[in-house]
Amino acid sequence: MKNTWEIRPTGLLLIIFSLCFSHAVAQTDPVVMTVNGQPVLRSEFEYSYNKNNSEGVIDKKSVEEYVDLFINYKLKVCAAIDAHYDTLTSFKKEFAQYRDQQVLPMLVSDADMEAEAKKIYDETVERIGSDGLIKTAHILLRADQQAPQEEWDKAKMRIDSIYQALKAGADFADLAKRLSQDPGSARQGGELPFVQHGQLVKEYEDAAFPLQPGEMSGVVKSPYGYHIILMKERKMLEPFEFHHDAIMKFMEQRNLRDQIAQQKVDKIVKDSDGRLTQAAFLEQKSDELAQGDMDLRYLIQEYHDGLLLYEISNNLVWDKAAKDEAGLAQYFKKHKKNYAWDEPRFKGIAYHVKEQGDVKAVRDCVKKLAFDKWADALRTTFNADSVIRIRVEKGIFKKGDNAFIDSVVFKKDTTVNHLKDYPIDAHYGKILKKGPEDYTDVRGLVVADYQEQLEREWVAELRRRYTFQVNEDVLKTVNNHAASGLNDK
Repeated sequence: MKNTWEIRPTGLLLIIFSLCFSHAVAQTDPVVMTVNGQPVLRSEFEYSYNKNNSEGVIDKKSVEEYVDLFINYKLKVCAAIDAHYDTLTSFKKEFAQYRDQQVLPMLVSDADMEAEAKKIYDETVERIGSDGLIKTAHILLRADQQAPQEEWDKAKMRIDSIYQALKAGADFADLAKRLSQDPGSARQGGELPFVQHGQLVKEYEDAAFPLQPGEMSGVVKSPYGYHIILMKERKMLEPFEFHHDAIMKFMEQRNLRDQIAQQKVDKIVKDSDGRLTQAAFLEQKSDELAQGDMDLRYLIQEYHDGLLLYEISNNLVWDKAAKDEAGLAQYFKKHKKNYAWDEPRFKGIAYHVKEQGDVKAVRDCVKKLAFDKWADALRTTFNADSVIRIRVEKGIFKKGDNAFIDSVVFKKDTTVNHLKDYPIDAHYGKILKKGPEDYTDVRGLVVADYQEQLEREWVAELRRRYTFQVNEDVLKTVNNHAASGLNDK
């Protein structure tokens, strides 16, 4: 009985402690809002807020100002999921590619990188072999392999005379700078970098590797011409520690971390005997890593939600507005006064021709066409072949946009630079005094404004469709956890 009594309170205390600890952990990252029944932790809101309002952001928001933007963002993601955008093959593929880009490097430890660096070093030592590395200088007189024998004979006579001069005591570096036909090494007195077997042509290496420092070869024939080789230095490769940093830098530049990660994944999948696919393993690993890395979790979620947001916004707002010609025309008609100009514009073309007859021909070509058809008509009529008959600037010009239009339309005293080979200048179009005729004259502005209207209407509809609630007390503790009354430690 005594033993039982001693054990039970201990178990009870553990349960109580566990409950209290769980409650404390929950309090350190409380729910800041609920959107469509889904809780949003303070840490997620902070991640998004801090990332989008960091130093350098021009239009920084206060926490209170950011709340509505964040809620709208979450509502759009809810709408995308309800519309099954997350089931699209294109979405799954793009999201998996991004997720894997984040996860793969995390599968490689520092120890893995060190082991690969040592492997690269050991393989290099093996390739170098017992002959080590050599640094040589050479003087080259070129002769093309396809050149007649006479050219080779001339090169041979010249190299022989250089060789005799060297044997008589001439300075090798000086002659290399003046006479060698290998410009890269000639500037360095004939010097080449350290090389191992297999990096130079066979004929050169066969003559160079037996030499000792200070020794000079005879005349050596190679596919490039004739060489005289001076051995400068021989050495074995320095210890691994000497090359460590350079190898690590090389590995990062070549993205070997990703290759190592992929090799590890391939082995895990192969060893699973068909129980795992690469996609399944990386998804599982992503979930595991995200559990212990809050920034990774929110980064992956951010991309997931961002892809959904882009697709649904493009379909319901951006692309829809740009393609809705009737809607754009109607929007422009209703808001036409918003696009009024403070000074007249010239809607037309300034053009330059070689022959007087083309002045009228250009006008006749476009006068019965819609303005947006002019460019194609002029191109196919006058500049369809290799002969460019006319030069044209088309647009809606205000004062200062085009010197020729300023001169002939707006009657400004300005200097007009005429185009060479196109001596005749002309213009065709009309003056718009109060504003654009239709939305196509200010299409970019109308599209942007129409998109904003569709965005507002969509957000209003989402706010009616879904529920959301903000915990104001928790919101006050964003980036100020001391205000929560509990230190996050």
